[in-house]
Formats: sequence, C-alpha cells, structure tokens
Amino acid sequence: MREYRLTMANDDLDGELAVPGGFFDVQINGGWGHHFSDDPSSIWAVGARLVEHGVTRFLPTLVSAGFARLPDALDVLNAGPPPGYAGAQPLGWHLEGPWFNRSKAGAHDPSVIRPSTDSDREGISREVGVRLLTLAPEIDGGLEAIRGLAAQGVVVSMGHSDATTGEAAEGIAAGATMGTHLFNAMRGLHHRAPGLAATLLTDQRVSPSMIVDGHHVAPEMVNLAWRLAGPRLILVSDAVSSLGLTTDPVARLADGTLAGATVGLDQGVRNLKEFTGCSLAEAAAAASSRPSSVLGVKPSAGDVTTLDASGMVKRTEIAGKLVFER
Repeated sequence: MREYRLTMANDDLDGELAVPGGFFDVQINGGWGHHFSDDPSSIWAVGARLVEHGVTRFLPTLVSAGFARLPDALDVLNAGPPPGYAGAQPLGWHLEGPWFNRSKAGAHDPSVIRPSTDSDREGISREVGVRLLTLAPEIDGGLEAIRGLAAQGVVVSMGHSDATTGEAAEGIAAGATMGTHLFNAMRGLHHRAPGLAATLLTDQRVSPSMIVDGHHVAPEMVNLAWRLAGPRLILVSDAVSSLGLTTDPVARLADGTLAGATVGLDQGVRNLKEFTGCSLAEAAAAASSRPSSVLGVKPSAGDVTTLDASGMVKRTEIAGKLVFER
C-alpha cells in the first residue's frame, strides 16, 4: 500500500512544518458537549471544531452501546454536511464494539458486549460507510468476523481483548491489520504471557494505535512502543464529549476507569515528540500519513495543516480553503 509521507515546509516558512493531508483522527467519540453514540448527527458540529486541532479528516466512533444506532449513523453520513460546512471531513464510521472480551470492557457497558454473529455483521461494509471496526479476535465468531469484514473492505483492528499471542496471530492471519489503543483494555506485557500488546509491538503486519495524552499510557511505555513500532504507530485522540470543555486531563467513570481523552490529536503529536525524542515530522506522520496508508485513504492535495516549531497548529486548510488560523 502506498505511503503518503510528510514534507518539511521550505525555508521561507521560518521553521514551520506543513503536514500534507492534515491530521486524520481514526478514533474520536465526540467533543464540545456532543457524543456520537448518543447523537450521530453531531459529527458536523464536532467536525467544524476539529480544524482547531489540525484535523482535516476523521472517523467518528460508535462505542458498543451505540451500535444499535448504526443505521441512523449511516444515514447521517450519506446525507452529507449542512450547507456551508467548512470543517473536518468524516470519511466513514469506526465501530468500537460490541464484539469484545467482556473481561476487557474498559469503559464500555458490559451488558451490551456479545459474540459476533452473521446477523450482527450483515450489511456492514466499507461501501455503506463503515471504514474501521474494533473487535477481540478470541471471542466466539471473532475470526469469522475478521475474514468477512476484511472481504467487505472494512479495516479490522484488534482491541478490548485478552488474546494470547497465538490468538492475536490468528487474528492477523484472518485479516486484521490494526490494534486499538495499545496497552489499554488488553492483556498487558508479561514475561510469560505477553499477549496482544506484544504482538502489536513486534509483528510488522499490523499497526497499533495509541492514545498519547500522557495518562492513558505512561511516557516510558510510549517511548518503548515508539522504539519497537515507531513507523507503524498511529496516533488517535479517543476524545470524548468533554473535549474543548474541560481542563481535566482525562474522562473517568465513577469507579475511576479511564473513559476517553479530553485533548485533541495535536496534543498527542506534541506529546509523542516530547516522550520519545522523535522529530516533529515523525510525530506528525503518526497522525497523518500513517493512518491514511493503513485505512487506504489518499489525502487531498488541498488539505494541509501547518505547525509551528513547537507543534502548535497555526493553520488548517481543507480543499485549498483556509478554515482555521491561530
């Protein structure tokens, strides 16, 4: 699959970095008071604000409890944006669940988590508007789901899983090409039972995504992941409805369980650079050219996000039009 690489802006931009295609957030649940799983039509309100974070394209995400709203979500996407819309472009839905290992539910409602069945999967394809789907490969029907969905053009990511390395390898052989939020809601690294996380770090056939907000994954583990899987790593925000509304670093359930991030993808880029010592261009690639390549999306030549030397978003352009300037 073709890689779409970053290029540094020329000298007259005084150290700025132009990110061709802009940032592509493939896992975001909402923002500015909106939650896509409650109201799929809010993708346009959120997309209009995402440009402030350098995002030009995104995959709005339905969590397990929102799976029942998929028909409405597809209708919203297919109907297109409201008149005059100038925000980030939703390129399809990311279904995160409900086909998980219940022991790794994380912030998802365990009561709606279930095995994958033929009837559940019926009609899900890239053609209708589903681009990405996260599931646990070891559950009943998991491997069959991976094969069937991959055949329909859906990128399958392994997550919310207690898979062993053998089960993870079976998932890859069946057609999975990604891993969802590395280290979170999956079997952790253990010297005798390494599990899915180890497979995502070491198998060159898969690209792990990661939430680099400084809380979901410790900086030291981000650094480890970068050293093992840097060119394959995909940054995601996993932002929730409180994005843009709070200074709290993360969202949590009442019992303290992490329930998503509250910062934008641009902060993840800056954090990745800080935690690993990589260049700004390398960090930006993890939020732009890498997800584009894995999702099979060719960035628009008119989409550009420009960063200053510290990684702050200075300008966002979509289809050649300036839609945000700081």
